[in-house]
Amino acid sequence: MTLTAPPRLLLVHAHPDDESLWTGGTIAHYAAIGAHVTVVTCTLGEEGEIIPPALGALAAGQADQLGGYRVAELRSACAALGVTDHRFLGGIGRWRDSGMVGVEANSHPRAFVRGSLDEQTGQLASIISSVKPQVVVTYDAFGGYGHPDHIRAHEITTAAAGSVDRVFHAVTSRSALAEGVEGLAGLADLPFRLPEPDELPAVDDALITTTIDISEHLVAKLRALRAHSTQVSVWQDGAAYALSNGVAQPVLRAEHYVLARGSAQGCATDLFGGLD
Repeated sequence: MTLTAPPRLLLVHAHPDDESLWTGGTIAHYAAIGAHVTVVTCTLGEEGEIIPPALGALAAGQADQLGGYRVAELRSACAALGVTDHRFLGGIGRWRDSGMVGVEANSHPRAFVRGSLDEQTGQLASIISSVKPQVVVTYDAFGGYGHPDHIRAHEITTAAAGSVDRVFHAVTSRSALAEGVEGLAGLADLPFRLPEPDELPAVDDALITTTIDISEHLVAKLRALRAHSTQVSVWQDGAAYALSNGVAQPVLRAEHYVLARGSAQGCATDLFGGLD
């Protein structure tokens, strides 16, 4: 890294817990070396499926208090990862979790996907103008797995980050995922269901431009994942976690990215590599 000032990394995520699931190790890595890390969350995750039965009444169809609860989870996760600059797009509660494709939540007046693309892009552009990051991270055009809010986050980031040196898409390596799942298959007491072939989203390794070694930051990532207890169940030894569907996902020792904009020189193992 040849930057002479502390590097500035900005990540755009759709819901609380996405920052930890997709990029938790990367966030902890750069925060630990003194980078200024800004996490932007676009919604409060009000439509999330709740894992602990005791908290089921928080759901959107009941008390509709999950969003506020997840704000506290997000605060704890950010603390675990070393993030001191967290922002909600448009301010807390401006945009609501849209839910999956075709559900009633898509039509909520504050649903993220129903909002003005220009307004949302302007809100993100204002944050980018203030922070002046050299690197911005979000999802690919499919939103990683097709969630409407992830796709919208991709759209507004693509539109707002024109002045940024590099834009990356967070992805999962197909080979790393397969190796991780193979390792879980040998664990007799795993409390989650092993995934079916191609059930978990991943991309071909040939598309990946950047691999960040997070092995020294797995403890921080696991602590952040555990903070999101309404959405994530972490196996006690930290080898795997599952969302509300109960499908086992391995905790990988690296996080992977595809360079979407900017020079690729020097970025194989460092989001800022080669930047001057």
